[in-house]
Amino acid sequence: MRHPILARLFLLLFFAVPTAFAQYPGQFASEQTIKPQIQVKAYSFDLKDVRLLDSRFKENMDRDGAWLLSINNDRLLHSWRVNAGMETHARPLGGWEGLDVELRGHTVGHVLSGLAMMYASTGDEAYKKKGDSLVTALAEIQQVLNQGGYLSAFPQNLVNRVIDGAPVWAPWYTLHKIMAGLIDMYQYAGNKEALDVVVKMGDWAYHKLENLSPQQLATMERNEFGGMIEAAYNLYGITGNEHDKKLAEFFYNHKMFDPLSRKEDSLAHFHANTQIPKMIGEARGYELTGDENAKTIADFFWHTVIDHHTYPTGGNSDYEFFFEPDQISKHISNATTESCNTYNMLKLTRHLFTWTADVKCADYYERALYNHILGSQDPQSGMVTYFLSYTPGTFKTYSTKDSSFWCCVGTGFENHSKYGEGIYYHDANGIFVNLFIPSELTWKEKGFTLVQQTRFPEEATTHLRIKEAGDAKVSLYLRYPSWATSGAVVAINGKRVRVSQDPDSYIVLERKWKGGDEIDVTYPMSLRLVPTNDNPSMAAVAFGPIVLAGEMGTEGMTPPIPFAKDQLDYKDYPIPGNIISALDVKGRKLNDWLVPVSGEPLAFKTVGAASREITLKPYYEISRERYVIYWNLQ
Repeated sequence: MRHPILARLFLLLFFAVPTAFAQYPGQFASEQTIKPQIQVKAYSFDLKDVRLLDSRFKENMDRDGAWLLSINNDRLLHSWRVNAGMETHARPLGGWEGLDVELRGHTVGHVLSGLAMMYASTGDEAYKKKGDSLVTALAEIQQVLNQGGYLSAFPQNLVNRVIDGAPVWAPWYTLHKIMAGLIDMYQYAGNKEALDVVVKMGDWAYHKLENLSPQQLATMERNEFGGMIEAAYNLYGITGNEHDKKLAEFFYNHKMFDPLSRKEDSLAHFHANTQIPKMIGEARGYELTGDENAKTIADFFWHTVIDHHTYPTGGNSDYEFFFEPDQISKHISNATTESCNTYNMLKLTRHLFTWTADVKCADYYERALYNHILGSQDPQSGMVTYFLSYTPGTFKTYSTKDSSFWCCVGTGFENHSKYGEGIYYHDANGIFVNLFIPSELTWKEKGFTLVQQTRFPEEATTHLRIKEAGDAKVSLYLRYPSWATSGAVVAINGKRVRVSQDPDSYIVLERKWKGGDEIDVTYPMSLRLVPTNDNPSMAAVAFGPIVLAGEMGTEGMTPPIPFAKDQLDYKDYPIPGNIISALDVKGRKLNDWLVPVSGEPLAFKTVGAASREITLKPYYEISRERYVIYWNLQ
């Protein structure tokens, strides 16, 4: 029996509260209609409970926020209003938002998510006001379209084409972005109108697909559909409506999921970022239904990608596709490690960490966050990358302000708005400190406030201060990273305490804290090689968790470089002949041919390994210059 939209909305909004519902176990737990059906070992904090303090992360976030606020709403909505036959005099956006591009409209979804998360991260009402305005406009467009809840910047005919198996550029992918943005506006910014709009979209989508045969669904699923599974499950978590759960199940992709459920790595030749959002959806489905098959799919996929398909920076794929496992050295190209992939792998990692509290998840999160996401934004303009190229002598290619709007521009709006998400988690008794990022955490339920000050990775010590202790005993679980092979030093109020744990674990501090208590934890960092998984003579260099890249100058980088309308504008751009990517180390130990640069934290220089001295520095600091990540060691 169909549930009338108005009746459903009345019941939902009558019982709903202004706050929102979780995407990860622990967020807004008391208000969830559908509780987690699994054992949770590490609960997520709400993004609003964490405030970033001064650091490169906060600088990135501020640049992202400025870009989000600068984009004119009428320009964002131009193609939407054209599609609905509404009057609009705005100047169209370019790139993937052009009126002739079938993916148009996806950016609005990402902008909504970015604004919502910026509001949660900062409390700045400017982000909420702009997001609320977009939501109101979308609600009006949905009403004018009057197509049973359908809402997009392109006609419904594109959805019909994908169902028929006709060529079309990913309409469900775009619809997912819109639904996710609306859910985020409800979740992070308390906008109930956004919930109204997305509930109607969910009803439209369910009825669009409810009578399709399994073969029709399989045909439709050959086309990229983004995170429709995740969006539908998140909506189900809010509404408890079985139609939303069924909508998620309509997108169960047997061709991809069935081998994974048998623990078979068949990823080669699949478009990578088409697959990763599906796994996030299965992970969310496992949490809300307890389906062990969904858990197997998501867990096996994650471990397979991390162990066999991942570059040192935490990214994956070559020209957007997975390749045969353990073949990294054969895939050193201009189009490696799409940024959207890493964005989605971090989302999947967060789900797995809540299930397992496994330090391996936290170690990967740190690696990908510092070495890919942090360095994907140009520190001068705030523009972002699509690929992070591994071709020796290449450079980062950045988007333009209003004429690119690639998928990685969209996820870029989100990446830099939510750095607070992965720093802390909790169980019933204590706090996991997973990342060493200056920040302040408030655990309201315990009356506990923790302040983290650090210059990590430029310095090895992180300083924690208990600002408010509350009445309860709270344990601190300090991540002991796998790269910290030189040990750990922990002091409480200046007194050193014994560390009995080993790397790849958590240092557990159990005591009744007082306001003003201080903890210092030091993980000495050292240089190490990160060889490709198929060729030990080809290796990157890391210092602790930080991947280092060799500076190769700016020869030939004339404007508009490094900015581009298309992410592959410079794919075949000439690379100077003086680029060095082979080092003659003669079997010497790493510390013998690579030494610190005096007075420059995290900078190192080669000694007797090449025809000239080469300086290596963190890849996230590389911007507007050529570089080398992988070295042929001779």
